[in-house]
Amino acid sequence: MALVLREIRVASILNRSAISGIDYAINPYTGCLHGCVYCYADFMRRFTGHSEPWGDFVDVKINCPELLEKQVLKAKPGEISFSTVTDPYQPVERKYRLTRRSLEILLNTPFTVSILTKSVLVLRDIDLLKKMKNSTVGFSIPIFSEKISALFEGRASPPSERFQALRKLRQEGISTWLFIAPSLPSFSDSEENLEQLFNQARDSGVEYVLIDTFQAYPRVWHKVKALLQEKFPHLVPLYEEYREFKDEFKESLRMKASELGRILGVEVRFAF
Repeated sequence: MALVLREIRVASILNRSAISGIDYAINPYTGCLHGCVYCYADFMRRFTGHSEPWGDFVDVKINCPELLEKQVLKAKPGEISFSTVTDPYQPVERKYRLTRRSLEILLNTPFTVSILTKSVLVLRDIDLLKKMKNSTVGFSIPIFSEKISALFEGRASPPSERFQALRKLRQEGISTWLFIAPSLPSFSDSEENLEQLFNQARDSGVEYVLIDTFQAYPRVWHKVKALLQEKFPHLVPLYEEYREFKDEFKESLRMKASELGRILGVEVRFAF
């Protein structure tokens, strides 16, 4: 299916966030061409009128910069996340530059910025990020193996390139962090995968590692299960067990990651 791109205008772009520690969210796009199989943001599709699968369309909020210029004048200063239900540096950002234009607007304001992405395109904006006080950049890297990563998040930058970007950002004096999310049973939470990610995180100079769990919402689970049945059928029962006993999996992950972080000298935080 061809990728569908649509330019839209929205009524608000600087929106209050329900996520702890984040005051506002800016999502310059609705939809994401990275098309990660496990993406929880699939729920946004019901608000768009799109019939295309999540990952096959993007709505570009072309009035994002002009709206932001107005909203920052009235909003109480706080931390802004780019982004909570899309990737601010997905491929269409190369053309539309909505994230960069937003950062330019925020440059001389009292707002702080936290970026979360899977794309090395963020390196394009190092010049702006270096000028912003207390800006941070996090990379989501749940799987170290590039072969496995390609199955779950095939259109995102490869894990090795994401770690290279983290190193570059840190060398430029920008605060960075690693997001292991979602933690996919057998792939993300294995000792081998965690050790590889923690070692890379430490060597990249990130301030901390944040871990979150896999949210097996019905629509998301349908897609993940289809992939597992095709490529890893022996893991389907494990995931069924995870869905039923998630708390036990969470506690095991917490203990495993905390101990490994202590051994390797990596600060580990949890989003659950």
